[in-house]
Amino acid sequence: MSKIELTLKIWRQAKSDAPGRLQTYASGPISTDMSFLEMLDVLNERLTREGEEPVAFDHDCREGICGMCGAVVNGHPHGPEKETTLCQLHMRHFKDGDTLVIEPFRAKAYKIEKDLVVDRSSLDKMIISGGFVSVNTGGAPDANGIPIPQKNAEEAMDAAACIGCGACVAACPNASAMLFVAAKVSHLALLPQGQPEQARRALDMVREMDALGFGNCSNERECEAACPKGISIRNIARLNREFLKAAIFSDED
Repeated sequence: MSKIELTLKIWRQAKSDAPGRLQTYASGPISTDMSFLEMLDVLNERLTREGEEPVAFDHDCREGICGMCGAVVNGHPHGPEKETTLCQLHMRHFKDGDTLVIEPFRAKAYKIEKDLVVDRSSLDKMIISGGFVSVNTGGAPDANGIPIPQKNAEEAMDAAACIGCGACVAACPNASAMLFVAAKVSHLALLPQGQPEQARRALDMVREMDALGFGNCSNERECEAACPKGISIRNIARLNREFLKAAIFSDED
């Protein structure tokens, strides 16, 4: 089993309205088979034994599907590996003696709760504003009951792969949530079940995004590069079309 030792510069902040700072720790011997979160677990066990406050960080399933984990590692949300969540990032991708600067996701719409933990409930608020479908009650329809073109089905599934981690916002220089909103709008707009609320969904989610303080997209493509599920910015083009179409034909004042 190969081991490495790292210098960890981790953002420490006791609460949202307290000043924060980068604090330096020696990792000690770390197995290259560990995941990034397991490395933080080992660090926290040592800090606890030494009577220090452990580092707070978000995590849940640790299988890359829940969207809970997230931190910026040396300037990269979720770390330097492409299409990899922080919990799937393994220490074998770093070299002995490396220095890792670990910070929380930063955006106006993300409030730092403690250390690496941020409040990403703003993403949930956008979903609540329009990310739903109306369906008839009763038994489940037959799987082949609603014909859907294969291209539409594949594109909808690609958009539905979004896990809502919010790395796209942290990566964007404007802290835009366009890729997140675009994935949700695209997923439902491409399927028959999403048609009844199609126009309202695009309008409401974009308006909520603006109200929550997210920035605008300027085609930097940092969101696409940081997305652990490889969501394409083509979905942003679809969102723009859906929003423009809805705004033109909306009967609202």
